[in-house]
Amino acid sequence: MVAVIIAENCVGCATCVDECPVEAISLDGGNIAVVDENECTDCGGCIDVCPTEAIEIE
Repeated sequence: MVAVIIAENCVGCATCVDECPVEAISLDGGNIAVVDENECTDCGGCIDVCPTEAIEIE
């Protein structure tokens, strides 16, 4: 399982980037969050802080 960004909901606020304890999330050139699937530990912290519900675990 890994966090997945729903790009159409992401507003690029970077709240998830700041929350991720393993630095698995970054913003791409278009200010959309991107998850490094090899680093994500499926902790769910990013889901809890996302103001636009742009992250889910798959």
